[in-house]
Amino acid sequence: MNKPLKTVFLGSGDIAVPILLKLMSAEEIELAAVISQPDRPAGRKRIMTPTPLAQAAENAGLEVRKADDVNSAEFVAYLESLQPDLLCVVSFGQILKAAVLAVPAISCVNIHASLLPAYRGASPIVQAIKNCDQRTGVCFMEMERGLDSGPVYRTVTMELDGSEFADELEMKLGGLAAENCVETLLGIACGKYPAVPQDPAAVSVCRKICKSDGLINWNFPAENVEAMTRAYFPWPGAVAKCRSGSGKELNVTLCSAKIIEKSTLSPGECADVPGKLIVGCGNNSALEILELIPAGGKRMTAAAFRNGMRGGLPEFILPEPI
Repeated sequence: MNKPLKTVFLGSGDIAVPILLKLMSAEEIELAAVISQPDRPAGRKRIMTPTPLAQAAENAGLEVRKADDVNSAEFVAYLESLQPDLLCVVSFGQILKAAVLAVPAISCVNIHASLLPAYRGASPIVQAIKNCDQRTGVCFMEMERGLDSGPVYRTVTMELDGSEFADELEMKLGGLAAENCVETLLGIACGKYPAVPQDPAAVSVCRKICKSDGLINWNFPAENVEAMTRAYFPWPGAVAKCRSGSGKELNVTLCSAKIIEKSTLSPGECADVPGKLIVGCGNNSALEILELIPAGGKRMTAAAFRNGMRGGLPEFILPEPI
């Protein structure tokens, strides 16, 4: 193209940050506007806090427009006044309706952190880790009114080794998308990457994560429990309910753990091994907890937690049958 692609960027989450910074530095891209969600209260003191994307953009000297409702008539008129070639959407947090999708001259492109049509929806990174997938990636997709259902321009993959935590993988995928975003957007504009419909037979959908999703069921195999500790980090955390030898109940959040493939422990049973915290899981497996956070406490080793327990071994509580 003879002139830069006039692009409006809409994003909120951490994964959007490296992509925006890459587009900002590219001569082939003209950033017409940066849009994010409004500031929200955060932390115990509920201090109004900008989104990670808005904070990064402002730190880079970019003006950020914060939209309560990107689909409002007033905001659609604002977008139309910019006359963009592209809208680039990454972890924005609002559903774009038909009026917004019709604004750009070329396309509205969403960068989604999964290998579509797998894991359409709000939690693809968590699901890839939780399900012990061997690879993931990012898709550059033409947006339509359905949930991540539009045809895909380009897919970029990466291998997983089973050690990834959700926050780390999010940044890796953001970096992967950033490495490829300029070339991909230019390719979309010139027709190099035609949009290919998704296979409806391979669709899976993942919803927004709830706090209760992190509650550990020791009847699951150790492989799945260990994956939860990484998938739900840092929020909501993989949480286990336990009871001390003196009968006191408390919650602990598992931070890191190691799989023991063969075990005679019953699910939830704790092995009497000095300095270690080994808990029985389903399928005759066990999990050695390496680090954890007691409710209201700080991160500590399993040995330190054991030393602080009174009345003997902790008992890990199984969930109530449904």
